[in-house]
Amino acid sequence: MTALRFLHTADIHLGKPFGGYAAADRLRVARQDVISRLVAAAREGGAANILVAGDLFETPNPSAQTWRQAAAEMAEASGLTWWLLPGNHDNLREGTATWDGIEAQGHPNLRVLRDPEPVEMQPGAVLLPAPLVSRRPASDPTAWMDDVPTPEGAIRIGLAHGPIQGFSEGEMPPDIVAPDRDRRAGLDWLALGDWHGAMHVSDRVAYAGSPERTGFGHDGRGSCFLVTVDGAGAAPRVSTVETGTFDWRTVTLDLVPGDDPAEMVAAALPSAARRDMLVKVVAKGRVPLRDASVLAALENEIGADFCHFEVNMGDLATEIETADLDVISSGGALRVAADELARSAGDASLAEREQRIAEASLRRLHAIMLELDE
Repeated sequence: MTALRFLHTADIHLGKPFGGYAAADRLRVARQDVISRLVAAAREGGAANILVAGDLFETPNPSAQTWRQAAAEMAEASGLTWWLLPGNHDNLREGTATWDGIEAQGHPNLRVLRDPEPVEMQPGAVLLPAPLVSRRPASDPTAWMDDVPTPEGAIRIGLAHGPIQGFSEGEMPPDIVAPDRDRRAGLDWLALGDWHGAMHVSDRVAYAGSPERTGFGHDGRGSCFLVTVDGAGAAPRVSTVETGTFDWRTVTLDLVPGDDPAEMVAAALPSAARRDMLVKVVAKGRVPLRDASVLAALENEIGADFCHFEVNMGDLATEIETADLDVISSGGALRVAADELARSAGDASLAEREQRIAEASLRRLHAIMLELDE
């Protein structure tokens, strides 16, 4: 029997707008270009098939330009077959027009998997797809795989989209897919989508993650899996192929008075190759107001080095000292405002949200005055 080798990817989310990011145009272009990077990975790895485990598109009805250009580029990859599974974002019920449009193009190497039924990938290898009909399925779409017969000795590959063991990106009900579906259905590999970071559930079950990261939920660059199955029952050989252009990093600081937050951030980030990096600094704990101002100033000081840089201090408590208020002003209306913000920040009778807003406003005011003094 000829070994089956394929690329396992998912959650490409073509058409994602990336609103709120100054570099949204760069992020959208990188997402469009991921198809060519998947083709390159498949060719380099000697794979003839690319399995997309759901959410090829961000929405069920992307613009005609988005799906037409994607279909055309995939079709141009001669010798490669794309197996396209509708996920929750591009489910069959809402995305009928999109999937109809792709099929109407007549590209023989684009296989839209509309039905939960066996499909031959190559002689001796069968694909068992579990397309999603709706955004929030009420039952396990892979359950049918247990009882479906395939030719004796055939490699069985499952393809599905949904959470296992509570691993979900937030829109689907938890625990949709049985964690032992590979054993129940005699699968040699269960290719999953929905979780946007690469994760092995077992030796034969895995989430490929997004080939181009969709946000700060998962650090690093996007990737996919190159999977080889030598025969039915054989242990899959799996390697990770990096495909992402952008490197996403979350830097979490658990601060106490005396820490140097700027130094801690610098130690966590490289000094070079920053242009393609997106960074979110999450500060927690408690620091003096002057150190909080140092953190806030980082966005202006080094933020331009990165594709995106933000500092989140929503969970950071601030120690307010008279000397810090003197930096803002020693008297007058500005000092009155600073004193009122300081009072509100420490007023236990106020809601926590109001206290946090006062703290954040005071930090911003302090940072502005420091900038003006420079």
